[in-house]
Amino acid sequence: MVRAVYRSKASEREGPTYRSESRTFQTAEDIIPIAELKANMSEIVRGLDDRPRPLVVTLNGKPAAVVMSPREYDLLSYQSRFVEAVNEGLSDTEAGRTYDAEEVFTEVLSELGHKKPRRVRAR
Repeated sequence: MVRAVYRSKASEREGPTYRSESRTFQTAEDIIPIAELKANMSEIVRGLDDRPRPLVVTLNGKPAAVVMSPREYDLLSYQSRFVEAVNEGLSDTEAGRTYDAEEVFTEVLSELGHKKPRRVRAR
């Protein structure tokens, strides 16, 4: 199962550094209080496309929201769907819900209206 890594062992020694995939989370740059978001909303929203990471908004010192560009959201959403599909395929394989190549070709050809191909005899 694939999961995101939020805190590394190195970050426990060196202070709060989190990472998502290969992009390192920068506490000083990636966390802002909600008051700062409200005061600079248009500037922050305009700059989202240039940010390599999402922005965490805090309320009373605790994470309350994550703000990211639509492009970044689409990528995250695509990756999530991809991982889900891979995990579903792995589960199907483990449960024996698989088809061999001959079964697949027979099914595809029958849906296309073709008869089952004849086997060629080896001489």
